[in-house]
Amino acid sequence: MSAATTRSRTPDRLCAEAVDLAREAAEEAAAPGVVGEHVTLVSEGDRVVTHFFECKEFGYRGWRWAVTVTRASRAKLVTLDETVLLPGPDALQAPEWVPWSERLRPGDMGPGDLLPTEADDLRLEPGYTGEDAPPPNSVLSQELAERIEAEDAELSERDTPAGSARGSIASVADELGMRRARVLSRYGLHAAADRWEESFGGKTAMAQAAPASCVSCAFLVPIAGSLSQAFGICANEFGPADGRVVAFDYGCGGHSEAAVMPTPPRPASPVLDTVGADPLVFRPDRGGSVPDAPDATEDLGHS
Repeated sequence: MSAATTRSRTPDRLCAEAVDLAREAAEEAAAPGVVGEHVTLVSEGDRVVTHFFECKEFGYRGWRWAVTVTRASRAKLVTLDETVLLPGPDALQAPEWVPWSERLRPGDMGPGDLLPTEADDLRLEPGYTGEDAPPPNSVLSQELAERIEAEDAELSERDTPAGSARGSIASVADELGMRRARVLSRYGLHAAADRWEESFGGKTAMAQAAPASCVSCAFLVPIAGSLSQAFGICANEFGPADGRVVAFDYGCGGHSEAAVMPTPPRPASPVLDTVGADPLVFRPDRGGSVPDAPDATEDLGHS
């Protein structure tokens, strides 16, 4: 019984005075020397009182020994009800237990660790296992086999995977990688895309300072599936995302064309320059030399 269940009633006098009986019960249940002073008492009901004693046990700071005593109606003999160790208001306690599935964080798994998935995991959905295929001796399977043989009459020499027929559901499932017990659901795909976009997406500081995005980088390795429309794998060993799934709008300084990226064109000069100096055309110097005039005497001599 906890002290939190304190009731606003007067404790029974005989039960309240039975401190020695309560201490003996606490010392009998505890190790020697760990029962301290009497702290308080609480009325639990009619002729029912709980005595609290200090606990001196190492590692149990703030805990208290709770001993409940009672007596029958019209009886003067007080008897023992129960003895238990309870935490006090400021007791040192372990944190609230959290299931392992909620404590697990990315990167916690190590070699040899197993991480089972629940049957109703929202990230997964049933895949194609071949259980719905008709049995080999059914009429439907025989009819499908005849159709496949007719279609493959001209391609009989071509090699086909063992145990599967061309055009069958199983062969298509093998090509798509869906012949598994469970595959990713739409929720699982969206959850993975959100994680990758947050770590290696266009809104990161690295992508904002990159010369170009990964969609035009030669180090981007494409992936299969529906996520191939927005993600790929970085294969640049010097890049910060080497071996990681990156979004197409992510980027870094290790872009394959970073060294040969064309410089952005410079804007054209203004038509009317109001800042620079205007060139001025000076007049010819008046004191300069004048071309020689024809000699008049020479003209008279020839006349």
